[in-house]
Amino acid sequence: MQAIIDNNGVKRYLVTIQVNGDNYTRVVKANTLLVNFLREELDLTGTKKGCELGDCGSCTVLMDGKPVNSCIVLAVEADGREITTVEGLAQSEKLDKIQESFIENAAVQCGYCTPGMIMSAKALLTKNPHPTEEEIREAIAGNLCRCTGYVNIVKAILAAAGE
Repeated sequence: MQAIIDNNGVKRYLVTIQVNGDNYTRVVKANTLLVNFLREELDLTGTKKGCELGDCGSCTVLMDGKPVNSCIVLAVEADGREITTVEGLAQSEKLDKIQESFIENAAVQCGYCTPGMIMSAKALLTKNPHPTEEEIREAIAGNLCRCTGYVNIVKAILAAAGE
């Protein structure tokens, strides 16, 4: 990875990250978080900033298909990797089946945790198309819902798995 020292002596890095199928090359500080890169550099604000400690899962994105908390991943760690955000799930004008299922099952509630929940659910259904309720609850255990309404979220994931 190429380091660049700016006029103030701050070390920066040139990174290329594939996000939702498109490659983006940017110069970032060493401490730039992936969530900030996505939201501020690429204007992909579907990924939410929650606790910023990796505890709540609001910032969950897929890195090479696996869910990660983007608030504890540095942009330089994502160099050369494939990132999928909630914006990348829909194909053309059609929402992904998990997004549709969240809407149909009233699983969006206040909506703040929804992108992270959807990304964790997407990773689960890709790996295991027919999970049990217990497997679903385990997969979303790192995503906290402050509305405390997991029933409809689990129902939505089960419904998407049944399609």
